[in-house]
Amino acid sequence: MKISDIKTFVVGNPPPHFGGRYWIFLKLIADNGVVGYGEVYAATFGPHVITKMIEDVCQRHVIGSDPFKIEKLWRNVYGSGYTLRPDVSLLGVLSGIEMACWDIIGKELDKPVYELLGGKVHEKLRSYTYLYSKDDDPTDVYHDADLAAERAAEYVEQGFTAVKFDPAGAYSAFDPRQPSLEALDLAEEFVRKIRAAVGVKADILFGTHGQFTASGAIRLAKRLEAYDPLWLEEPTPPENPREMARVARHTSIPIATGERLTTKYEFARVLEAQAASILQMALGRVGGILEAKKIAGMAETHYAQIAPHLYCGPIEGAANIQISTCSPNFLILESIQKWDDFHAEILKKPIQWEKGFVIPPSAPGLGIELDEEVALAHPYQGEALHLEMADRPI
Repeated sequence: MKISDIKTFVVGNPPPHFGGRYWIFLKLIADNGVVGYGEVYAATFGPHVITKMIEDVCQRHVIGSDPFKIEKLWRNVYGSGYTLRPDVSLLGVLSGIEMACWDIIGKELDKPVYELLGGKVHEKLRSYTYLYSKDDDPTDVYHDADLAAERAAEYVEQGFTAVKFDPAGAYSAFDPRQPSLEALDLAEEFVRKIRAAVGVKADILFGTHGQFTASGAIRLAKRLEAYDPLWLEEPTPPENPREMARVARHTSIPIATGERLTTKYEFARVLEAQAASILQMALGRVGGILEAKKIAGMAETHYAQIAPHLYCGPIEGAANIQISTCSPNFLILESIQKWDDFHAEILKKPIQWEKGFVIPPSAPGLGIELDEEVALAHPYQGEALHLEMADRPI
């Protein structure tokens, strides 16, 4: 069995763009007709540059290769061009290719991927969502604590037992910084009002994006501890785990990190430094499914848990579900609301969400199929980056 062809899709995600303004999907085609889908969580280049990178990597290393030989393929791509080091763009490309190989393997063997990586541990997967504004909201949930509390209560009514939000302010290419007293007051107000709205029915997940210095993050954590968040996410930039570990040592709130990290090597530094006890690998960036399984195994030895990150499309989400299902130390899964709207429309059969939990699929491979007609009907022609920071100090 050999991979014979590759196809890419840059899909525009219609307003309100939950999960990003576009998604990058790929399809690998085997010489026996079996196809596998993957998703690249883009970072530092525009989407059409990323598709050229996918095509280049596939022509060099993937076309003609055996999709079952994951380790060999992974090492050849990882070492491409005399690198052998974590690179967020290359690893995003590799992640999408690798998960598509697993999709092919599962379909060929008529097994879900999780059955090939240790088997089902969890019958259902607890999930959380960010707080999102509605179209008719007079303000937005990032600037209005009362509205955020109202939305949190609505999500709990839908069945969610955890919600995430980020009232810590904008992030900049010039971070980290000290939070202002005004920013600290606002963050505390959000947490206080959301806790009052959800009571003990839901965990609160406080998301930051590396905005603060270690001392600034410690000041923030002290304000939040009374409301018992399940985690404080990425309190410092991800490049220096020792500084993040300073925060972890000075707060009772568990620290979570990982969405901007790639490979077991970067996650090993986090675990060795005791910088975080919750690892948020993004399967479309970290290096793929097998790499995520290795990271989950390393985390077990430190009594750390995994909570796969999602801010892109549902194919990465499907890969997150596979690794969560077979990992004993799974904690919680990020959802984009209830996997509805365009996240459902783009798939032939949507991801199953019931009363706060994702139900692992029994279908082979990743358990999903891209609706290519829908994908082709929503092309993204722009060159914007998936996410962007402020280009000036804040």
